Amino acid sequence: MKNKLRFHRIFLALLVFPVTMWAADQPKEIPLWPNGAPGSEGKTGEEAVRVTPDGEHVVSNVHKPSLTPYLPAKDKTTGAAVIIAPGGGHREMWVDHEGHNLAKWLSARGVAAFVLKYRLAREANSTYKIDEHAVADTQRSIRLVRHHAKEWGILPARIGVMGFSAGGELAALASMRFDGGNKEAADAIDRENSRPDFQALIYPGSSGRIVPAKDSPPVFLACGYKDRPDISSGLAQVYLKFKEVGVPAELHIYAEIGHGFGVRDRNRSAAGGWPVRFEEWLSDLGFLKKP
Repeated sequence: MKNKLRFHRIFLALLVFPVTMWAADQPKEIPLWPNGAPGSEGKTGEEAVRVTPDGEHVVSNVHKPSLTPYLPAKDKTTGAAVIIAPGGGHREMWVDHEGHNLAKWLSARGVAAFVLKYRLAREANSTYKIDEHAVADTQRSIRLVRHHAKEWGILPARIGVMGFSAGGELAALASMRFDGGNKEAADAIDRENSRPDFQALIYPGSSGRIVPAKDSPPVFLACGYKDRPDISSGLAQVYLKFKEVGVPAELHIYAEIGHGFGVRDRNRSAAGGWPVRFEEWLSDLGFLKKP
């Protein structure tokens, strides 16, 4: 009986453990606010990582939002960059198939990629709000990448944002709520423009909130036909909204898949090829031309 209890405790410890143990294999994270994020004062709890039976990492308890960079080799760089916001219902973040897997794929093709860890408004006992804290994290990430663009081999006019599910909601909101920066700010990052140059919304949550304007960034849209109606039907309506205001839009709805397909090696369906369609879309719009 004691051996069984000991095994059970070890098993649980492997399922949920401090993020620092797992992060050793990842590029070094860049804090969005080195001195602490506004609204996170006094929150000192460690991030946690849950490991699924398939070996995927799911992050929660985020109080120090950050970016994990994947920079391409200098001889391959296109000057384009994508900030990637994973999904997880604003309760957690599935950072592998909706984050790191895609970031590595993009980097290998000359596109700088940054996986965003944002604060979670719907996990138990959270004091954060989507529109206040999570959106602020997304906006700050755009400013930060633009601020370091020259240093990282990125062109300031080729910085986009991508999100999956809940992260797609954040990408859409950041693409609707941008500004030219506060030129009087003491923080140099806050002086930067927060407008993304393009957006990619992959089965985004709350599609009814997406209301493009004439100055909205061009958009790449993708989802599954078998997803819930607000996405599988809602994204078609979102495409028409962009069309009506004259903003370039491309839509892919994959017939034999539902929610959360992301980027996984085991996905051999047509939906598994959506990153190639995204790369082609970037090329069509001129974002991949050699600097």
